Amino acid sequence: MNSLIWWGLAAACGYLLGSINPAVLVARVFGKDLRQVGSGNPGATNVGRALGTRWAILVGFLDILKGFIPAFVFGALVGEIAGEIAGLAAVLGHITSPFLKGRGGKGVATTLGAILGVQPWFAIPVLIAFGVGVAVWHRVGLGAAVSAGVLAITGIVAYGVGWADASDCWFALVLAALVLGRHWRNVRQAIVN
Repeated sequence: MNSLIWWGLAAACGYLLGSINPAVLVARVFGKDLRQVGSGNPGATNVGRALGTRWAILVGFLDILKGFIPAFVFGALVGEIAGEIAGLAAVLGHITSPFLKGRGGKGVATTLGAILGVQPWFAIPVLIAFGVGVAVWHRVGLGAAVSAGVLAITGIVAYGVGWADASDCWFALVLAALVLGRHWRNVRQAIVN
């Protein structure tokens, strides 16, 4: 089959899977509307506010799987670029879910899943940066923004020294841009305060 067809299929499958929002589904089981809780965001952090830590962990794990499964499957069966496209599409689906009228989560866990699916070693500096960011500022959003910046730098450096190819670099840059775009308010508030 033509590569473009496979890439299109990867994008469609990734987007569809990414569009399914576990946070909203879990909250509905308990009769909660996440739009009325905390940040109003349909993601794991807000589920933690509404339902507690164990449900937030479950939702976070499911969000990771949404990014991991399409990226890993298409990467293994078709090739790395198809896996990267599927992973990017899953993140895009998560943050622009048509099932939520174009709304969605902030894409952090799904981004981690996509990275683990095709470039797992990129996850090491990203997770370290996330941990440091949360430890310093005590805010998940700022930890996510810092980790996105580190992901972009990791992709550029890895490409520059020959550890990764151009598609890996673009994969990291686009993922970082998506996450940073969803966290611009957190960053702006941190700068203002």
